[in-house]
Amino acid sequence: MKRNILEQKINNLEAKIGIIGLGYVGLPLLVEFAKKGFNVIGFDVDKQKISYLKKCKSYITDINNEILKKIKNKTYVTTDFRLLFKCDVVIICVPTPLRKSKEPDISYIIDATKIIAKYLHKNELIILESTSYPGTTREILLTELEKKGLKVGKDFYLGFSPERVDPGNKNYNISNTPKVIGGITKDCTYLMKLLYSKIVNDVVPVSSTEAAETVKLLENTFRAINIGLANEMALICNKLNLDIWEIVRAAGTKPYGFMSFYPGPGLGGHCIPIDPLYLSWKLKTFNFNPRFIELADQINTYMPIYVIERLFKILNSKKITIKGSKILILGVTYKKDVGDIRESPALTIIKELLKEGAIIDYNDPFVNKLDIDNKKMYSVKLSAKALRKYDCVIILADHTKYDYKFIVNNSKIIFDTRNATFNIKNNKIIKL
Repeated sequence: MKRNILEQKINNLEAKIGIIGLGYVGLPLLVEFAKKGFNVIGFDVDKQKISYLKKCKSYITDINNEILKKIKNKTYVTTDFRLLFKCDVVIICVPTPLRKSKEPDISYIIDATKIIAKYLHKNELIILESTSYPGTTREILLTELEKKGLKVGKDFYLGFSPERVDPGNKNYNISNTPKVIGGITKDCTYLMKLLYSKIVNDVVPVSSTEAAETVKLLENTFRAINIGLANEMALICNKLNLDIWEIVRAAGTKPYGFMSFYPGPGLGGHCIPIDPLYLSWKLKTFNFNPRFIELADQINTYMPIYVIERLFKILNSKKITIKGSKILILGVTYKKDVGDIRESPALTIIKELLKEGAIIDYNDPFVNKLDIDNKKMYSVKLSAKALRKYDCVIILADHTKYDYKFIVNNSKIIFDTRNATFNIKNNKIIKL
């Protein structure tokens, strides 16, 4: 069988791996394959990323400079996609954002596929890891790749494997997180399992690429809906003058039938706010309305506005108008202890408060500068004197680097949307 040629290369660690997209998914993957002994070529259109990597400088929290130095002799990074012709395996890890209309934007996948098709050769394995709607691998990639006259399962191999990267997670990484895979043919799935088994402890094959694509969407739809429920409970508890954090904490003591999810200022990141809407869009082509997904999206999308509405009330109670008020935002990333601002609710909140005439500063140990509607902002230093000048400090990302007792002691009002101050009792603190 022709697959034996690629099978032998993978087993002998001789297969050259190409990874398109060197972000939060692609770069850790490049590192993992290189650590196991594969030669890896990383491709990206971002010249700055390539420049950093050539100097062994990481722009991702979970990857340090030392590991980049250790694998330097096994990796090559470039913006020159002509080098794809050297690759035996190509893994696509490009962004899949939403358009403003909340429809899928798979233009990055399409662009990557067209480039791969240009250099496609026999005995090559192509894998999509970018999250997309069910059918993307078969309808988009397969259609484009077979235009060259090569046949899937015979001349080349194609499959989908959902990325499961959780930035900042200290317990789970690529190697100890089970890897779901689905190929167009059985041989495609076989080669994918062989490849990923070199870097992952547990590989989980499913029956098709569509099944693998839907696994990812179910995982993040589950989270989005349950976070939506937690957010709605936060709204309910505010009406009832109850502490949502106390309620969730107590409910979490039940040893069965309950899983704790927590409210916040809104959803962020490259997965949870976006992936369920890929599924929703696909289902609408079947005239099916996924009500749970859309309701959760409405609640989660409303949360940044709710934070602003609560801030208005907090300031009004102190006879301070929002226009001209001095507000400090603590944490602009979408989650704690990472430098990722993709889809961060903090960006929406800052943008809206600026429109209302508030004077906004921010501090984030992971983000030195921001660009909000062409307005450049820089992280300010925290000091007792600096904190005292703000009318309100809003905690939007609960980074562990913050000294919350110091912040509370030196601030006028704290609006805590993350329960970061759970162990501090002070009348200055107002919870979400």
